[in-house]
Amino acid sequence: MRKVGLAGWIEKDKPVAGPFDAIVEPLALAPCTSDIHTVYEGAMGEKTDLILGHEAVGRVVEVGSEVKYIQPGDRVVVPAITPEWRSVEIQNGVPAQHSEGMLTGWKFSNIKDGVFAEFFHVNDADMNLAKMPDTITLEQAAMMPDMMTTGFHGAELADVQYGASVAVIGIGPVGLMAVAASALRGAGRIYAVGSRPRCVELAMEYGATDSINYRKGDIVEQIIAANKGEVDHVIVAGGNEDVMQQAVKMLKPGGTIGNINYFGTNEIIPIPRLAWGSGMAHKTIRGGLCPGGRGRMERMIALVVNGRVDPSKMVTHTFKGLEGVETGLELMRNKPAEVIKPVVLV
Repeated sequence: MRKVGLAGWIEKDKPVAGPFDAIVEPLALAPCTSDIHTVYEGAMGEKTDLILGHEAVGRVVEVGSEVKYIQPGDRVVVPAITPEWRSVEIQNGVPAQHSEGMLTGWKFSNIKDGVFAEFFHVNDADMNLAKMPDTITLEQAAMMPDMMTTGFHGAELADVQYGASVAVIGIGPVGLMAVAASALRGAGRIYAVGSRPRCVELAMEYGATDSINYRKGDIVEQIIAANKGEVDHVIVAGGNEDVMQQAVKMLKPGGTIGNINYFGTNEIIPIPRLAWGSGMAHKTIRGGLCPGGRGRMERMIALVVNGRVDPSKMVTHTFKGLEGVETGLELMRNKPAEVIKPVVLV
């Protein structure tokens, strides 16, 4: 990111590892819609000459003097969220939020250079890097740092229960993983809200029971009609600031909304007063940054290794070489109908 509205290549010094840190070279990278929000919407404010990217699989080239578990040569899955594990915030149970401010557990391309580089820095390597087994592919692993863990966090935030009805609004890669997670948690009926045929097809493959096309009418009316009433849980994985109104309207009293949508524009997210029971309908809204760290990535790895889910089905475009990042980024910016997720094999 050269500045708001402009991306391009720059030269920087190779990063230096502190005693608990690691330096990693990328093996696979994945451009993200969040990168688009950051550059072209200025969602994180003005930043100049900031290296983008927070989705990576890599090979460790250097470790600090206090690093014990991770060693040079290890192939690792690098979580998008890399908390400081020696912090009061960890003790308080909010690893994604740190004393530097909200969301500062998200460091790559937020408060420090990201992963779209020949080498990148990872803090607290033993606690943030997960060793990648040989039984999974780079494409599978590249979906874990953000898309898979964020989608699964949506189901966690919404507290999806077995036999329950769930609406997933937005079935890009994060929403698709929210569908898969809801199915794994035993949801009885899953409504996948989207219009792109490939995304709808994959949502059904991941466990959705119904597809809802927002181009064919109001999604609240469609879901309430199909479900014969409001749903138990809603996962918001896409949309503008008005999507929360739809989520509240389709949620039954006592239900929970899990928001994993990144609202990159506007100052206010409106909530409909009457649909929220004037604030007293026990409709809970929970939003959070996906958990980071090695333990979380190891759980994502276990789901893939044991055949519970294959996130590589979302990869629609593959590019070769670091320069492929630029093409992948533009693809995510323009979002043609056939794209779900690009991966760059470095």
